[in-house]
Amino acid sequence: MSSIFGDLKLFLLLWAKYISRHTRRGFLGFENAKGNFAQVLYKQRGKFARPFIHSGMVAISAMGVMLAPVVSSQLPGLNKTLHESAPSAVLSAATENPETQTIVSDHQIEIFDYTVIEDDTVSSIAQKFGISEDTIRWENNLTKKLVIKPEQTLRVLPETGVSHKVTKGETIYSIAKAHQASSQSIVDYPGNTFVNDETFSLAVGQVLIIPDGVPIEEAPSRSIIERRTPDAGSVVASGNFVWPAQGIITQGFKWYHKGVDIANSSAPEVLTADSGTVLSTGWDNTGYGSKVMIDHGNGLITLYGHLQKIYVVTGQRVARGNAVGQMGSTGHSTGTHLHFEVRTAGGLKNPMDYLR
Repeated sequence: MSSIFGDLKLFLLLWAKYISRHTRRGFLGFENAKGNFAQVLYKQRGKFARPFIHSGMVAISAMGVMLAPVVSSQLPGLNKTLHESAPSAVLSAATENPETQTIVSDHQIEIFDYTVIEDDTVSSIAQKFGISEDTIRWENNLTKKLVIKPEQTLRVLPETGVSHKVTKGETIYSIAKAHQASSQSIVDYPGNTFVNDETFSLAVGQVLIIPDGVPIEEAPSRSIIERRTPDAGSVVASGNFVWPAQGIITQGFKWYHKGVDIANSSAPEVLTADSGTVLSTGWDNTGYGSKVMIDHGNGLITLYGHLQKIYVVTGQRVARGNAVGQMGSTGHSTGTHLHFEVRTAGGLKNPMDYLR
């Protein structure tokens, strides 16, 4: 009996050793395999995670798109805020920098139809839209004795003058001459377009606005184009300004033309309107061509554009009546003339208020 127990004890001991040996071998094999797999993952780290990350981002984006309308409808104030743009840095810079000033206007620039209402007259309509009575009569073939009636439709020009439909062979120069107007004013008007902005070529059939123009059969009735400037060196205006050049005033101050044009085919010298310091000189890409700007130290800055030659340099002191350059036709120009501007911190002013 004791021998049986002895054999059983020996069997169990050997079986335990067998199980222990194979269990240990299996465990070591598992550990080695795990270590090797970990090394592979370490070497390829990020490679397997990338698809999961990308898939997650796509899922989040899709969820955002689907939930956005719900959030927007629940929070209308947020929707308004998200769609409001910040003030333009370019516009801010243009406002603060006297070198560049952008003209922003809500004026109508194209011909439009107007339906006459009760008590309307040609005079009241002209006053309503800031144009002359003749402009309305000319565009609608109305005589001074003809009375307009309610529900009648009138074509209204956005600017005092006439409209002109271009025919074959016409140029801005021939059109301007026919309508007793300035070719420069045709080019400067923002509603007029050209086939070529360098040569100002026109397309047959297009309609132009001729600012301050008159019908071809009409005699010139405007005085501004016939008014000659006094001798620039001898006339002192209310602001101690002298006329910057001799010539003919071909275009005055308007909402889209913030200066005075003085034309002279002989291209005389251009004089500074008052003493000051040259603020800048050189080429301007916005249409002025070669220009000079002078800071007069009293809140006023004057600009002299389209110059053929420049005689001064930035920082130079100049006295009233000194020559700063020669009249020319550089930049956005149709002929030899000076474009003269008066600027203040509050914007551009009518030069005639300082030259009279």
